[in-house]
Order: sequence, then C-alpha cells, then structure tokens
Amino acid sequence: MTLEQILFYTISGLVLFFAFMVIVCRRIFRSAIYLLFSLLGIAALYFMMDVEFIAAIQIIVYVGGIVVLIIFSIFLTHQVGEKMPKKLIKRIVPALILSLAGFLLTIDMLAHHNFNTGINPEKFNPTVENIGHQLLDYKNYGYVLPFEIISFLLLAALIGSIVIAIRPKQQQAKN
Repeated sequence: MTLEQILFYTISGLVLFFAFMVIVCRRIFRSAIYLLFSLLGIAALYFMMDVEFIAAIQIIVYVGGIVVLIIFSIFLTHQVGEKMPKKLIKRIVPALILSLAGFLLTIDMLAHHNFNTGINPEKFNPTVENIGHQLLDYKNYGYVLPFEIISFLLLAALIGSIVIAIRPKQQQAKN
C-alpha cells in the first residue's frame, strides 16, 4: 500500500467520521463545526485528485460561505450551549429506511458500472474552461442535472437552517 492510498483512506475515514458526528451530535454548534471539518476533508480529497479548482470552489462556497452562514445563524438565534431536542422514533425510522434505500441504490449503481482503469487525458482535462463547459453541457459528459440537483439540495439546507433558527412561540414569550 502506497503513502497516497494510506492518506486517501485516512482522509476518507475522517470525512465519514465527521459526517457521522454531524448527525449524532446533539449540540448544534458542535454539529456545525463537524460539518466544517467534513467539507474540508472533501476539499482535501479533491486536492489529491489534482482538481485544484474544484477544491478551491469547495472551500470558498461550502466551507467559507454555507458553514459560516450556519454558524452565524446559530449565534444570532440560539443559545450556543443549548442541546437540540431528542429525535423522535417516528422520524428516525423513515429516515433510516430512506437512507438505507439510498445506500442500496448507490451500491447497485456502483456494482453495475464498468470502471475504466486507464484515464483518457482528452476526457479529463481539469481546466476552468473545460469545467465551465461541462457544467453547462447537457449532452456529452455534462453536469447540468447534478448541478441543478445540488442547487435544490442547497435550497433545502437553507430552509432547514431557517427552520432550526426559528424559536418556538413559547420560548419567545419567556424572553
């Protein structure tokens, strides 16, 4: 096993660990910090793949923008030391079923995909111009659909952070 493989598995393990901690941590500020570390680990994986532009975008947009926005919304709306309420079992079971279905779908797609071991340098040219063309192309190796799906995911994350930030009316009346 080479040093690069060891580094890849270490970073991947840390990304998965921090992502798991985002889910199970009951303190909202710590959960946001774990999200920060998870996103930084993903940027490190992009750097390892020699796609520096995407890694820089990962750091600027996700780490620099969204996580800072989440942290500031926590500071402005909640007590930082507050614990989030316990998760209800009626919400855990459907979430677990949907997560398992998504995991099995991903495994099925990976099992039926024919991965090429040789990289064709004509197809993988990570310049800013080629990345821009591929983001806007909807025919050959285009990423318009994933780009739009990510925009909906970010919209859902924004709505979720607003829902978390809104205090219940009973709590507002006490203050």
